[in-house]
Amino acid sequence: MSSTTPSASVLPPAPWKSLFSEHLSKTKSPEFVLGTLDAAPKGSPTPYVPRVRYCIHRGFWAELPENKHNDAERNAQVYQSDCPTFSTDIRMEKVGQIFATSAGHAESSAQVQGSGGGGPVEAVYWITETGTQWRIKGRAFVITDDIEGSEESSGVRTVKSELGKRMRLVAEGKEGEFSWARELTGFFGNQSPGTKGSFKNPPPGQPTSKPYDEKNLQLGSETDDLHDPVARKNFRLVVIVPDSVEQTDISDPKKSRRFRYTFDESARANAGWRVEELWP
Repeated sequence: MSSTTPSASVLPPAPWKSLFSEHLSKTKSPEFVLGTLDAAPKGSPTPYVPRVRYCIHRGFWAELPENKHNDAERNAQVYQSDCPTFSTDIRMEKVGQIFATSAGHAESSAQVQGSGGGGPVEAVYWITETGTQWRIKGRAFVITDDIEGSEESSGVRTVKSELGKRMRLVAEGKEGEFSWARELTGFFGNQSPGTKGSFKNPPPGQPTSKPYDEKNLQLGSETDDLHDPVARKNFRLVVIVPDSVEQTDISDPKKSRRFRYTFDESARANAGWRVEELWP
């Protein structure tokens, strides 16, 4: 089921993860701002322009959060990771931006339908309850239903390779029991009926005057079907592979600090991360 290459499996969790998770647990809603790059309009002095929007943190890849309302079959705890996740709709612009700015430079809509990507992103979390800003810079990878199948696309291979490098093996000998497809369905099931139903909305950003599939696409839809064909066609899970994390604590003006964690697998003493203490 799995073709990961967990080269970082010997490393413990990132030194920032425990505190980051603790801070997230204090928020009413784990929202963050996601920044991507988009092609600049013709004639612009720069080739890319920034695009930002709010997203919801859905937990860490390979560590599906507990949810008593989710009937999806769960993977055993075979792996852990430091990779935050969020869900999105394939019809949203951010998916195309993640693909277009990746090493593969996907350009057509057909090239972004499956798993893949790897474009640069930045995620910023403001935790009011702790007076702390968390800034995560890295690469985003998109996962959809083609993640397991008889044939693997280059996008699927890229996802499994790049995420696999950050997946820590915590149950030796059980690597073959981990299913990428099962994990994907679990993350889909962890969302509310309304959120799952939102993947059956009319085409995002399309003029309301333009015809669309009114039979299958309606605002306010809800579903509890883990394999709803319309919702699953549009659902995507995005996983951020962090390369740099900054924690800026301004809870006490006289003791404010910024800590920068930079991924460097040679920094064995700090779980593969170099740590710097900075002024805020």
